Amino acid sequence: MTNTITRSTLEALHVGGPTLRLRYAGLTWLTDPTFDAPRDYPGPVTLHKLDGPAVSPEQVGPVDVVLLSHDEHADNLDSSGREFAATVPIVLSTPGAADRMNGVRGLRNWETFTVGEVEVTGVPALHGPEGCEPFSGVVTGFVLRAAGEPTVYVSGDNASVDVVREIVERVGQIDVAVLNVGAANVGLFGDADATLNARTALQAAELLGEAVIVAVHGEGWAHFSETLDHLGRTFEYAGRRAQLVIPPLGESVGV
Repeated sequence: MTNTITRSTLEALHVGGPTLRLRYAGLTWLTDPTFDAPRDYPGPVTLHKLDGPAVSPEQVGPVDVVLLSHDEHADNLDSSGREFAATVPIVLSTPGAADRMNGVRGLRNWETFTVGEVEVTGVPALHGPEGCEPFSGVVTGFVLRAAGEPTVYVSGDNASVDVVREIVERVGQIDVAVLNVGAANVGLFGDADATLNARTALQAAELLGEAVIVAVHGEGWAHFSETLDHLGRTFEYAGRRAQLVIPPLGESVGV
């Protein structure tokens, strides 16, 4: 399939896991900061980080806005990530994160906050099957819109295709979609995954039409149950491989 986007492109730098630096509308954005070296995170479910960041916080440089899908899981906000977020002027996340963290601005679903020329809208996300929130917490996604720029959807840890459908129906055309993939599964919901798997990511891509799909959060942690190679093959077999971008770690690319 061909990409019909004619507006300006984004510069993306994949730090690792869910952490992506975006240059958008003259500002620098960072999703879900994770900068720790490999380690374990004990808790109700122990998470195992396998790989450190591809670039350091110093190499990432100054950031204007952090888009934090949620603050309760170390694979989306680890210790070094918390330290980094504390240096950023604007951190947008869930209302619960705003209660738990100083300096965080919480967004309700469909609430919009303006940063410079950019409208940032909080959008739904579901971190598992229906009814998962008491176990996996409340998560948010984001939509970025600015005049003359592509419309960007950042999914956060969303596993629901129905949520993507609702966002497309309300927002309209999305030009770039950053999707958290990897089929994250720590066993809380049996065979139901806590993020998109290859099959549901493909279904989401079909709903998103001609949007460029940027896949992140599919490596570096033990609880990802599918590989990025499998994701690529799934899109290829469906005739949508050209739509999919798997950004290389530590290298700035245009999308």
